[in-house]
Amino acid sequence: MQDERIVAVESIGMTVASIERSLEFYSKVLSFEKISDVEVSGAAYEQLQGLPNVQMRVVQMQLGSELIELTQYLTPKGRPIPTDSRSNDLWFQHIAIAVSDMDKAYQHLQKNQTQNTSTEPQQLPNWNKAAAGIQAFYFKDPDGHDLELIRYPPGKGDARWQRQTDKLFLGIDHTAIVISDSEASLKLYHNLLGMEPTGKSENYGTEQEHLSRVPNARLQINRLSAPTGIGIELLEYLNPQDGRPIPSDIRSNDLIHRQITLVVRDAEAITSLSFANAQQSTFVSSGVVEMPEQTLGFKKGFLLKDPDGHALRLVEK
Repeated sequence: MQDERIVAVESIGMTVASIERSLEFYSKVLSFEKISDVEVSGAAYEQLQGLPNVQMRVVQMQLGSELIELTQYLTPKGRPIPTDSRSNDLWFQHIAIAVSDMDKAYQHLQKNQTQNTSTEPQQLPNWNKAAAGIQAFYFKDPDGHDLELIRYPPGKGDARWQRQTDKLFLGIDHTAIVISDSEASLKLYHNLLGMEPTGKSENYGTEQEHLSRVPNARLQINRLSAPTGIGIELLEYLNPQDGRPIPSDIRSNDLIHRQITLVVRDAEAITSLSFANAQQSTFVSSGVVEMPEQTLGFKKGFLLKDPDGHALRLVEK
C-alpha cells in the first residue's frame, strides 16, 4: 500500500484569463513571489489536460513554503467563472492564506479594492471548540477565484503561523472544496489516496453566514493532510442543500477549473488502483503521461476528477 500513497500536496493550480493581471494581483496584493515561468505545447500536454491543440503559459508562485500554479491557455481559450457563483456551489474552492494580523490584512485588501465575499472578517464562536477563535474572511481574485484569509489563535493551526514575524501574509494553510457527500469523498482522499484525517467540525451560526454569504449555512468540515504540504478541507453543506453541481462539460481551460497537485511515489500504481475504484474518480488524462524534459517539474503524471468533479493532478517526480 505504500506505493499508493500521497507524498505531498504540492500546489494549487488555477486557470486564469491573463497571466500578467494575475501576477500583479498575487505579487503586489498578496506578496507571492514568481519562481518559474514557462510556455508549453505538444502532445504530452494535450494528453495530460485532455484538450487538443494546447498551448499554455504556466507560472509558479510561492508564499512561505507553499506554491500556486497559474495557467493561461493561449489556445484554446476557455469560459469565465459564472458571475452568480455561490459559496455552496460544488465548484467552490478556495486557498486559505494564513496571516499574522487579520485587521491589517483586511485593511490591505480594502485599500487594494478586492472583490469581497464575506461582509467583514469573522471570528468563529467559542462554542465551536474545533474552530473557536479562528478569524476568517472570503474574497476573490481578478478572475473570480475564491480566496480566504485565515488567522489562527495560539494553540490552533500549524505552529508556523504562530512564529513572530514582520510579514503579513505567511503561506497557504489549506485548500477547501465543497462536496456533496463526505463519505464518498473520504473514500477517495483517505481510503484510496491515503490522506490522514486531522480535524473535523460542524460550523453554523451568524458568523458562518456572514463568512460565506450563504443564509442558514451549516457545514460539516473534514480536514485531511498528507505527510507534507497544503491541507485539504472537505466542506459539505448540510444546509442549504441547493448548491449546484460542477457542470459536466467543464474543461481544463475554463476559468472555473482548479487542480490540486498531489505528489505520489508511483503514478502507475495509483492509476491501477483508481481504475479499480472508478466510482470515486473520473479520468481526464488518457493514462499516465510521460512529460518531456520535466518542464513543469515532474516526470510523469495524470489528471482525474473526484466524485464531485474537482480536478486532481497526480505526479511522480
